[in-house]
Amino acid sequence: MSKNKGPRFRPALAGVLSAALLAAVPVGAEEVHDPLEPINRTIYGLNELFDVMLLGPVAQTYGELPRPLRTGVRNVLDNLRSPVTFVNDLLQGEFDRAGVTFARMFINSTIGIFGLFDLASEFGYPPHEEDFGQTLAVWGVGEGPFLMLPLLGPSTVRDAAGLVVDRAAFDPLARLGDTDIGAARAIGETIDTRHRLDPVIRDLRRNSLDPYAAVRSAYLQRRAAEIRNRRPPAGERGYEAIFREEGDDDDAAAR
Repeated sequence: MSKNKGPRFRPALAGVLSAALLAAVPVGAEEVHDPLEPINRTIYGLNELFDVMLLGPVAQTYGELPRPLRTGVRNVLDNLRSPVTFVNDLLQGEFDRAGVTFARMFINSTIGIFGLFDLASEFGYPPHEEDFGQTLAVWGVGEGPFLMLPLLGPSTVRDAAGLVVDRAAFDPLARLGDTDIGAARAIGETIDTRHRLDPVIRDLRRNSLDPYAAVRSAYLQRRAAEIRNRRPPAGERGYEAIFREEGDDDDAAAR
């Protein structure tokens, strides 16, 4: 794993941008365990600078590409992550979901041309994601202190440890040790995710009085929901909206 720096960079966007997406969702003022808040806020500011100076403009340029091309890129990247989801499905005892993940891998990697086309969804096998951070939570491991990681964005001690395990043990592409392939994959995931979340990120910057607190609360809320496999708390309305990303409808139409 030490030779493959690409996979370590890949979660950068996943963490930063999925939390930015959720920051648009109102969250309560619940207590959070953030003993490193001064340091975390500094790192958040540096991440924002990186986004404004480099990542955001690159993502806007990417958005000028034809939609079918962008959808194909996203499908391939999602397919490459399937082995991680499959192993964590099994570790969580979610054997039905593991079967769905395996079917998706097989269908999209073959007649879907290495994942370029998401035919599995058309055949009734919808996508989902699992990671070792969620597996640890299912096993009863607490989330620990909140962390804002350089480039990687919002996390917790448990989720950061889960990222390491996923990359070191469960990701076949990472285990190949090919730095160029790993870097290309990481860059592709980063730019694609950032492009799809651009409207939400802009809204966050315009309307949030404390973007750091909004991102922190939103990240913790989403992780708790993902651990429940997106099952809503009792009496919760509009719950699925927190998982929607900009471009979902457009991408679905293009598949």
